[in-house]
Amino acid sequence: MSDAGSRLAVLGSPISHSKSPAIQRAAYGVLGLDWTYEAIEMTGDDLGDFVAGLDDQWRGLSLTMPLKRDVLALLAWRHPLVDLVGGANTVLLSAEGPRGFNTDVQGAVESFASVGVSSLGYVHLLGAGATAASVLVAVAQLGAARVLVSARSPERALGIVELGGRLGVDVVVRPWGIMDRSMIVPDAVVSTVPGGQNDLVFAEPIRAGSVLFDVAYDPWPSRLASDWMSAGGTVISGLDLLVNQAVGQVRLFVAGDQFAPLPNELEVIAAMRAAVA
Repeated sequence: MSDAGSRLAVLGSPISHSKSPAIQRAAYGVLGLDWTYEAIEMTGDDLGDFVAGLDDQWRGLSLTMPLKRDVLALLAWRHPLVDLVGGANTVLLSAEGPRGFNTDVQGAVESFASVGVSSLGYVHLLGAGATAASVLVAVAQLGAARVLVSARSPERALGIVELGGRLGVDVVVRPWGIMDRSMIVPDAVVSTVPGGQNDLVFAEPIRAGSVLFDVAYDPWPSRLASDWMSAGGTVISGLDLLVNQAVGQVRLFVAGDQFAPLPNELEVIAAMRAAVA
């Protein structure tokens, strides 16, 4: 462990609902670290001044939307995933300046693994924002060759299409509500839209045969998740992603490596999950 400071925080707007403080504090309690982790309301307009004013008491930051993209201009170094996805959800403070990381991608991969999914072929992705970009990289790592994107504003999905090209994934964008007329059942349906804003209706064969990964967790179960459960389908909650991406953040804050297992990691993860059970 480095001799950096012991202060940490999650930044975003709105942030009062965040479960990150409970999750992260649970981890440091198991690890025996007397660190603080708080939630701070923050907009992109104020982010630069805030980061510039951090002293050596600070170790790092977690970032939610809209700050994952706003922080890019402030970073002295970026992990390659940050440039690929176009967003950083974690900042590790160092003598050389802020270092940016993305733990959302690995968090999504681990969330699929939690229900036994180790490979994907065809995925239906709902939404085209920053979280969708991380999910696209994650499903590409799991072998997805084709992704259908449903977007309320298809013109805003051009970045997702371009990212798919770099990943070797065939990305097709359709306006919100226009489904795949082939009726091929996707391996997974991933919703990246905020809770309560998803009004799409899926046929029972899709709900029964596809894994639903709904990154929303408040309210839970979402309407989409309830529909899936009623058909006996497999559902991954946004809380799974929240915990799994937080594991990568804790690894970074503790040891500077998002892929290096923590001491007593299984116990740490169990405490993190219990904090939001």
